Amino acid sequence: MNIPFIIDAHLDLAMNAIEWNRDLSRPLEEVRQREMFMKDKPDRGKGTVCLPELRKGGIGLVVATQLSRVTPLGSSLPGWNSPQQAWAMTQAQLVWYKEMEAMGEMVQICDLKDLDSHLALWNDRNVSNDKKPVGYILSLEGADSLVDISYLHKAYDYGLRAVGLSHFGPGRYAPGTKMQGKITSLGIELLKEMDKLNMILDITHLTDEGFDQALELYNGPIWASHHNVREIVPNQRQLNNDQIKRLIERDAVIGGMLDCWAMDVRFIDTISDPWQLDIKLENLVDHWDKICQIAGNTEHIAIGSDLDGIFGTEQSPWDMNSIADLQKYQDILIRRGYSQDDIDNIFYKNWLRFIRKAWA
Repeated sequence: MNIPFIIDAHLDLAMNAIEWNRDLSRPLEEVRQREMFMKDKPDRGKGTVCLPELRKGGIGLVVATQLSRVTPLGSSLPGWNSPQQAWAMTQAQLVWYKEMEAMGEMVQICDLKDLDSHLALWNDRNVSNDKKPVGYILSLEGADSLVDISYLHKAYDYGLRAVGLSHFGPGRYAPGTKMQGKITSLGIELLKEMDKLNMILDITHLTDEGFDQALELYNGPIWASHHNVREIVPNQRQLNNDQIKRLIERDAVIGGMLDCWAMDVRFIDTISDPWQLDIKLENLVDHWDKICQIAGNTEHIAIGSDLDGIFGTEQSPWDMNSIADLQKYQDILIRRGYSQDDIDNIFYKNWLRFIRKAWA
């Protein structure tokens, strides 16, 4: 059976592999069974992502992260005590991606030649999806691990193509979610260097002040890899209508995320239950609808699921068992009045158009 091709623009695969000790090359039930008696994290035994499930769901291309925070004195957030330690963690994550490549499980996409070759393979119906490597574009979520600006060039050389300045809390380059304040002087310097390399700036997790600065200062391509709508979930982590309009003016694409906290204002981390609140995959379409109403088309929405981004099924839509269930959006979107062209835009065409333009 031929299933639609999907691009997911935000998955923390290496974090799950290295810090959660998940062998993502194995079947999902095996990954969950390994964690049956573990209590160190609330999502143990509840993961939704592994490479076989990506293939099963036709998710042949992902934006995969390196993620390693530096925690300053006085912060309650987990992280490393120095940029050098954080850098070392990102290098461990990089080695995991390279090991997946050596096994034929994944392939890195760094330019248009790589992209075209990979798409040709995934369009080849004579090869079953379970025999195809999952392509990945490397992104850095939060720039804390870049010891100084020269490290950006080291990362670019090994294939880093997108960077978000911040994550949660205070950051060396910019404050992030649940914070206020502007991009730091180091962050402004980093933006200038990213511009020279024509890298993609991910504005996800920036403060409102940082968002304004980024759009004013950065001339290169900008996307919002995993963001929902503030009008529906009114907190600083989501995009307000003016920010959405400004991203559309920059021809950005906004990836909808499947963390229940970002989908429904009623959901409270570690307390709420998605089933009791009836938070389903379809809830995300409400966010997409709003962006489409602002844009007047479906050319600026896509998938950036953030699945297994420090949460599992306990904080995901109740009608989703694994990431392969992204395919359910085909029927959901048809029922909501979206055309097949609209669905293709959301599943893969919008991200492809963005990447081709950014890398032209």
